[in-house]
Amino acid sequence: MQYLPNILFAIALIAGISFFVMNIRKLYRNINLGKKIDRTDNKQERWKNMIKIALGQSKMVKRPISGFLHIVVYVGFIIINIEVLEIIIDGLFGTHRIFLGFLGDAFYGFLIGTFEILAFLVFVAVIIFWTRRNVANIKRFLSSEMKGWPKADGNMILYFEMVLMTLFIVMNATDTSFQQAGIGNPISQFVAPLFDGFTAETLHLIERASWWIHILGILVFLNYLYYSKHLHILLAFPNTFFANLNPKGQFTNLESVTNEVKLMMDPDADPYAAPAEGAEDEVPEKFGASDVLDLNKVQLLNAYTCTECGRCTSSCPANLTGKKLSPRKIMMDTRDRLEEVGRNIDANGGAFKEDGKQLLNDYITPEELWACTSCNACVEECPVNIDPLSIIMDMRRYLVMEESAAPQELNSMMTNIENNGAPWPYNQQDRLNWANEE
Repeated sequence: MQYLPNILFAIALIAGISFFVMNIRKLYRNINLGKKIDRTDNKQERWKNMIKIALGQSKMVKRPISGFLHIVVYVGFIIINIEVLEIIIDGLFGTHRIFLGFLGDAFYGFLIGTFEILAFLVFVAVIIFWTRRNVANIKRFLSSEMKGWPKADGNMILYFEMVLMTLFIVMNATDTSFQQAGIGNPISQFVAPLFDGFTAETLHLIERASWWIHILGILVFLNYLYYSKHLHILLAFPNTFFANLNPKGQFTNLESVTNEVKLMMDPDADPYAAPAEGAEDEVPEKFGASDVLDLNKVQLLNAYTCTECGRCTSSCPANLTGKKLSPRKIMMDTRDRLEEVGRNIDANGGAFKEDGKQLLNDYITPEELWACTSCNACVEECPVNIDPLSIIMDMRRYLVMEESAAPQELNSMMTNIENNGAPWPYNQQDRLNWANEE
């Protein structure tokens, strides 16, 4: 019975980490369902972006209030969880505050004191976040795609963080020897008087209960990430690394289409000549994208990384003028469809079984796609370099090249270009007639 707590702790730790690894493998599998794309160029710039944007939160602070609060929660939560290492060692070996003996009173007190101050700041920041989401009626949190689970998920994470921070402070406040030492307790010393009059046994029981719930809560939080928008805690780093480094507004071209256009423009070209050695002239099986399996791996990574913060939608000119498009919804829909495909694969022994559904029409409507002005405001605003526009353009490409389903205005323009070499309905020979008018 002496080692029962240690055994139970080891079982909980192994179970929590194993479930987390299983979900990460599923996540990796789902992202790799996408088409291959080479984003390994210019590694120095990519590392710089990751450090500056994902680690340094440089794009978050463009909106100072939410940016500052996010940095407090981000830094506080990460640094406080350094203490988890001590909890794991204590839990496995039955020790208590094992780092105190190694680090000494002064340094250990400085660390724990810093953790307590950060825990308090995180708690305050989380309350402000909750108020902004639920009381302040900020428009970007009231969109239709934020009803139901997305709203509940955002609040759930805030509750998690409030409870974990509270447990950390209570754990320290009820640790009698720690309070008597008077080191590292700048916040818990003010909470400790709430427990005056409790017996030593009761205080020990509260301290142990807080300790257990705190570490079990962290393991639950770790595994909740896969089902939550807070997966960006992990994915923001690879997402910023593999982000598109090309200038915004530079769209991708299909090699086969480009070669076909060049062939049409060259009067001396032989249409029956074999392609040059090493040339990529293979016609894709589908032009554009109608489902998640047509998108590339980085686009699927983008979908899982989306924080649902709504900065993209709040800066989208189409959305601001009342059109149906919401770049945030584009990413959420892509992630939801990818999860559906993943469950399909799991249910069918590792192979996707056609389910009669696709991303286009079942999740994202053509109306949303054609509302986009391709201005890149959503890409510029995203704090973790997500690119909703690339998905919109690939789905538009499918509508035009596979379904011939472009809007009438666009069809007219393309017909004019084909017939007249310009988007206007005038014969090439008549273009200079205006110069002859008196």
